Amino acid sequence: MKNYVILIAYEPWDWSTATEEQRAAFFAQHGAFSEFIDAHGKQVASAALDDTDTATTVRHVNGEVVVTDGPFAETAEMIGGYYEVELPDLDTAIEAVALLPPSYSLEIRPVIAVR
Repeated sequence: MKNYVILIAYEPWDWSTATEEQRAAFFAQHGAFSEFIDAHGKQVASAALDDTDTATTVRHVNGEVVVTDGPFAETAEMIGGYYEVELPDLDTAIEAVALLPPSYSLEIRPVIAVR
């Protein structure tokens, strides 16, 4: 088994404007993803992240530490959450993320164990 982090990016939108059908579909897709993970591996961790206006970026610029409010990347999408899962292989991870909402842009990365 190998650990993968799945980064969830999406264009921000106002959840309060979602219809009951949209909310139900959203939760059903996350539920289907979780059931798939449980059947093929295990979920190690997951979390939703606060909005990008709460982000702090730290960079090294000319030998100095520069702290900036806001996210690292200038983009319309934001990283809104992640899953860390343990699965047999990348193909299984791809099959799993296909179950998540189609409005997401999903990035799968293997976790490197540092000892």
